Amino acid sequence: MIEPPRLRQICLVAPRIEPVASDIAAIMGLNICYRDSNVAQYGLENALLPVDSMLLEVVAPFRDGTAAGRFIDKTKGRGGYMAIFSCADPRERQKNADSIGVRTTHVIDRPPYLGVQLHPRDCRAAFIEFNHTAGSDNIRGPYPPAGPDWHKAIRDDVTSALTEVVLTSPDPQGLADHWGRIVGIPPVSMGAGPEIVLVNCRIRFDKGETETMSALTFRVRDRPAILKAADSRGYPVTGHSFFLGGVDFHLTL
Repeated sequence: MIEPPRLRQICLVAPRIEPVASDIAAIMGLNICYRDSNVAQYGLENALLPVDSMLLEVVAPFRDGTAAGRFIDKTKGRGGYMAIFSCADPRERQKNADSIGVRTTHVIDRPPYLGVQLHPRDCRAAFIEFNHTAGSDNIRGPYPPAGPDWHKAIRDDVTSALTEVVLTSPDPQGLADHWGRIVGIPPVSMGAGPEIVLVNCRIRFDKGETETMSALTFRVRDRPAILKAADSRGYPVTGHSFFLGGVDFHLTL
């Protein structure tokens, strides 16, 4: 049996890294822990912010012809870019994906880190990546994409957890079944629709006109204060949510 993965990182994409990264930090009470120079080879710059044991990343292209730039053009800036899972054996997950017709688009093999990125067209809605860092079973231990001391930047006085990723599709059950086969966890039927329940988060599938990663849900300490901060920086607020970095930030207590 393939060991179930855990959500490690969510990647958002923006036309420019600032002010998006700094505004997320200021509004949500998070710290930027790392900017990874390795992504420059893909024509990108980035910033990573820890949310408990998970990472929220923002990437932005600095030259033409990047996959991230094409994603922005295609989606008109709407939708999250990548869901990244840690697992015991990325090659095993790659083999499973290949068996169901999901191609590999890129492999990052920089010991002790191994990452396998799957083709977004085959994944549907967003990129999926599986990775593993050898000798780092501690969820707050070494994780090269976030730098050597990422855990020291964790704050929980404003935002305590990322609890849910929301994907939309004209066929949410079909997308849930597809992601379930890739991730290795069958979806379950809940009152609001199908969900994949991970050890540290859940992925919910909603009805929508297009297939996209549409929202992230966070557990927070003071929802009115966060919504006021988002509004003061010019981000649209609706109910208990605001729109930033291509997705809706849903806030729960």
